[in-house]
Amino acid sequence: MSHSAFTVQQAAVIGAGTMGRGIVMSLANAGIQVLWLDNNPQMLDQAMTVVAQTNAHNVKLGRISEEQSAARLACVTPVGDYTALADADLVIEAVYENLELKQQIFRTLDATLKPGAILASNTSALDIDAIAAVTKRPEQVLGLHFFSPAHIMKLLEIVRGAKTAPSVLDAAVALGQRIGKVSVVAGNCDGFIGNRMLHTYVREARMLLLEGAYPHQVDAALQGFGFAMGPLRMYDVVGIDLEWRARELAGKGQDDPTVQVDNRLCGLGRFGQKVRMGYYRYAEGSRQAEHDPEVDALVLQVSEQLGFVRREIGPEEILERCLLALVNEGAKILEENIAANSHDIDLVYLNGYGFPADKGGPMTWADSQGMAAIHDRLKALQAAFGEHWLPARLIEKLANSGQRFVDVRVSDVQEGRV
Repeated sequence: MSHSAFTVQQAAVIGAGTMGRGIVMSLANAGIQVLWLDNNPQMLDQAMTVVAQTNAHNVKLGRISEEQSAARLACVTPVGDYTALADADLVIEAVYENLELKQQIFRTLDATLKPGAILASNTSALDIDAIAAVTKRPEQVLGLHFFSPAHIMKLLEIVRGAKTAPSVLDAAVALGQRIGKVSVVAGNCDGFIGNRMLHTYVREARMLLLEGAYPHQVDAALQGFGFAMGPLRMYDVVGIDLEWRARELAGKGQDDPTVQVDNRLCGLGRFGQKVRMGYYRYAEGSRQAEHDPEVDALVLQVSEQLGFVRREIGPEEILERCLLALVNEGAKILEENIAANSHDIDLVYLNGYGFPADKGGPMTWADSQGMAAIHDRLKALQAAFGEHWLPARLIEKLANSGQRFVDVRVSDVQEGRV
């Protein structure tokens, strides 16, 4: 990177919730000065305590020295209002997912921060362009989507808006390197790369429950393939109630058949590991997911109420549908120039979603199967389960030309060479 490129000396973070804490630690641990603002001073006090405790814990485990701990803490300065952020080079907003709230914050930042400052949002799915549009500096706005817990997870999705300047993207990539992240640049669409693909994967997992499988069977198949955890256990870890509350707030999506099992679990207060029951049961203080026959009974009841005729579903079908859902969506992401190449998609899945490292990521796995085989398998699923399985155009083209995802450059797709 050339010396003239933008370097972040002074960063700022807005929001002292879980994500804000992790982001502040990611920056401070790399020796970057951070100003920290939250509209609730008590919340900010608590968050500062958590950061101090985390550092003390790392000292106790021998991961860092007392001096390193002190240096990290010295990098973080809590502040009381936006005017204190005026000289920051970069600000990362990490408040909860609400577009109006984020737009209000970005208007204030735009009015307060020096003209050269970069304004970033840690949104996981909201429209970066809609956030940038309320500022007078849309070329300096982008998404920095950290994964939770942000000071531990390696992945950083850098989301370019329609107007984000190349120099601003370069600065974000350089920052990602400096704080030890695996950074992947993504285009702006619903869910970016990771969550957009995850949505199709989880939809199949939920459909399989309605058609005849049980949660422990779905998870066992995917964990057998090498995933760190299956999709339903993942929901227990993250909290089943997060999406449920988001659907309630949005006032849409609650009547979709695929979320009825989740809705029933949440109705019973089974939000996941944090309350010791979700799709599974958990003993006091344990993260060990225990099979719960009550959940099987609930799944059976929901699917029968929705009019499904249940059938035996084996691990082969579970794997087939969940993996090919990822691959087909990944192909659409390449087609639409949301990712620069298939390697970037694989990096997202290996570093953010627990895809088995020995399989190289979903796109590398698909390449190992051969594109003609992938195309035929998708056509078979389309015939059996409907039009959402229509193979992406890119897959059809690659199958016909004998190429693989790894051969594709986005410039080729855009110029019609693939």
